[in-house]
Amino acid sequence: MSRYFGVLLILSYLLGSIPTGLMVARALGGPDPCRRGSGNLGAANLYRLLGRKAGGLTLLGDVLKGALPTVLARLWLAPLGPWQEAAVAAVGAAAVLGHVFPLGLGFKGGKGVATSFGVVTALCPWAGLNLVLVYLLALSQTRVFSISALIAAWLLPVAMGLFSDSKAYLLLAGALSGLILVCHLGNLQRFFRGEEPRL
Repeated sequence: MSRYFGVLLILSYLLGSIPTGLMVARALGGPDPCRRGSGNLGAANLYRLLGRKAGGLTLLGDVLKGALPTVLARLWLAPLGPWQEAAVAAVGAAAVLGHVFPLGLGFKGGKGVATSFGVVTALCPWAGLNLVLVYLLALSQTRVFSISALIAAWLLPVAMGLFSDSKAYLLLAGALSGLILVCHLGNLQRFFRGEEPRL
């Protein structure tokens, strides 16, 4: 079973490393998102560059990169007993790290929001649902993708703590929340300068 855990960790990181935004841009004949717009591979930049279809496909792909390995880990690592939740959390974390630090792009990828959401939803659907509602409410008020994502990320540990009693999942939620905050420091600076793009 430890062998499955190691394989899942590696596969989860590699799956997370798949540059969904870059693949969508190339498939739709658009510009390289690494060199245009914000320079980010996330759904928000693809939306700005190529429209709703590109943004939606990128969002879906990035969410699945987090959800699929996490679901597989919950199924395959069940025999680990009391260690299962910690192992599953580690697999989910590997997917997000692959997205943020992809192997094939010089470890410069997305900001982890959608992939983290995929992981969290696979671990605790109620937490994921409530975070979607928070994000949409924040977006309707701020009209800024990055700030809405940050608000949802800040509440990620709260949502996980409310709807799950797993300490391992709560620890992962706190780590993902911190990672997303660090990845968005530039966005925060631009927001306070009034330079962050609005929807």
